Amino acid sequence: MNTREDVVIAAGRLFAERGYHGTSMRDLGNELGLLGSSLYSHVEGKQALLVEVVSRGARFFQDAADTALARGGSPPDRLRALIAGHIGVVLDHRSEVRTYLNEAAALDDERRAAVIAARDRYEASFRTVLEEGCADGAFRSDVDVVISSIFILSILNALERWYRLSGRIDRDDLVVATFGFVLDGIT
Repeated sequence: MNTREDVVIAAGRLFAERGYHGTSMRDLGNELGLLGSSLYSHVEGKQALLVEVVSRGARFFQDAADTALARGGSPPDRLRALIAGHIGVVLDHRSEVRTYLNEAAALDDERRAAVIAARDRYEASFRTVLEEGCADGAFRSDVDVVISSIFILSILNALERWYRLSGRIDRDDLVVATFGFVLDGIT
């Protein structure tokens, strides 16, 4: 018997593969071996599923940032931890990440505003570390922290499109390469 969790996971996978608008409740039912109407015993509808998948993506990112920042250390140490955490979320939760990054625009205005607020809070983690590094001399004092945080997150978010676990670079090397590239730009 399928649980709500099974339904949400399957929805995330289908939204990531086909897009929100390209996925029907019938598609989801077929994926789970259920009649489309049976899905409504688990969820209120497709929009509710999208909310849940996108919210999970946002939570995964914020939890990773909170963990990275709780470790303490110098601004470069915390920036590396933020980058490693983001990479971990992208690699470990691909469906939720792809849906969060690409399908949140399909949310209604109120729910999209909540996602934007969560995104802004997450981005603020990067900005804060960059500001502290600029202030203490770890990073160049002329670094534009807003633009730099957008650049860093753009690099990290692009991983979901090109990185393959079976590729030539493993997760640890990816963290080292990404952090090195970012650090070269801000020091």
